[in-house]
Amino acid sequence: MVMADSIDRLYRGVLSAKDADPAVSRTARLLRAGRDKMAKKLAEEAIEVVIDATHGNTAAVIRESADLIYNLVVLWRRQVSILRTSGPKWSARADARDCGETAKGLPA
Repeated sequence: MVMADSIDRLYRGVLSAKDADPAVSRTARLLRAGRDKMAKKLAEEAIEVVIDATHGNTAAVIRESADLIYNLVVLWRRQVSILRTSGPKWSARADARDCGETAKGLPA
């Protein structure tokens, strides 16, 4: 699972930036800014992905998707109680079951 490995490395990087100097670390600044700022940044990146996709700009979709995933992982770090201490799980079906949700349409 190359994508899961990449996200796991990103998550570990975000964890390590928790105590970094906010003057030099974008992640440290964002973590200190709080949940509302993190959620706003995540929404902004999602909108940028949608706009670029509707314009057919593949390179921009890839670039903005990377920013979207980064901001999602930062928000996950903020919501650490949800992740317990083991970090995120990468099985969408397992996550849906753990949350008591239905995993309609998700591949096995």
